Amino acid sequence: MAERCEEQVLAQLPFWLGFNMVKGIGPAKVRRLLEHFGSLEAAWGAASHELAAAGLDRRSLESLLSARQRVKLEQLLERLEKSGARALTWEMPEYPANLRNIEAPPPVLFVKGELRPEDDWAVAMVGTRQATHYGREVARELAAGLAANGVTVISGLARGIDAVAHRAALEAGGRTMAVLGCGVDTIYPAEHHELAQAIQQAGAVVSDYALGTPPESANFPPRNRIISGLAKGVVVVEAGEESGALITTEFAIEQGREVFAVPGNITQRASRGPNKLIQNGAKLVQSVNDILEELNLTFVTERREARTALPADATEQRVLTQLAAGQTHIDDLCVQLSLPMAQLSGTLAMMELKGLVRQVGGMNYIVAKEARAEYTVD
Repeated sequence: MAERCEEQVLAQLPFWLGFNMVKGIGPAKVRRLLEHFGSLEAAWGAASHELAAAGLDRRSLESLLSARQRVKLEQLLERLEKSGARALTWEMPEYPANLRNIEAPPPVLFVKGELRPEDDWAVAMVGTRQATHYGREVARELAAGLAANGVTVISGLARGIDAVAHRAALEAGGRTMAVLGCGVDTIYPAEHHELAQAIQQAGAVVSDYALGTPPESANFPPRNRIISGLAKGVVVVEAGEESGALITTEFAIEQGREVFAVPGNITQRASRGPNKLIQNGAKLVQSVNDILEELNLTFVTERREARTALPADATEQRVLTQLAAGQTHIDDLCVQLSLPMAQLSGTLAMMELKGLVRQVGGMNYIVAKEARAEYTVD
């Protein structure tokens, strides 16, 4: 059952890729189409009047009809395979949990490298491209400290603070993720090609832009919502008052993420952004512990070790066995297993921590991919 469901999800991927190429159809319209047609395959082949009935406005409808004529779905799949990237959709359990829970998450996320469950424990670090010596040293110290504590460091691969944060996380032996304002097959800036390769080996390079999308200036502000969406909080090291880093904090606030800022010399232009954030209520950062304690990330390493544990008792094994049939709501599990809701909730919480199960939205649970590969669930 679970395998057939996975096959069905993969069979739908070309249509998700197709809609990702249609201008004017974003997360809200994709969700509306799914609700109306049941699948993007049905929506892709629907008649104009059916699409209009589903809520597409004239401009979006015209854009979709045009895309149907020029976009070859099989070519999109071929290009994806040749690129070495993966495409994750809302329907896939591997889609990052933090990002899934923001308003209007991208329907498709392209990934080069590997996403892991522990990447849920992530902090974004952003700042100016024209970083001072002070800013670079602080960014290096904080990113290394986060990585050493098992926290994934997220940034945007830009020059300056971004690159320092990525490199420091790698040097500390940690994980890091780079979010691009172009396709994942187009590294920008070009001089960060080797850095991007290293990130793919110890994390991932991701983007919601289709393969081949160039690094146009208009792409970068929107991608900042993904930087903040993937993280538990955002740290601004240095930034001007009109910096793109501050756009990231605006998204962070909308998404309910914590905002942190490193104070700086009031005579330095690069300090105006974070100093203003602190003035407006951002958490002042003097050491990595300020971030770890505020986000309750002080025991990430211990939690990651807990995820490697076997099912602790018969109850956990029963849950795994029941979920082997496929995605199940917690209420249905409660009935099927004849367990008190409080006991089941506690068991599921511990199993999530161990990486045995995953919640995929709406209190629905599945067996985690890692657990399915490692344990027999009959």
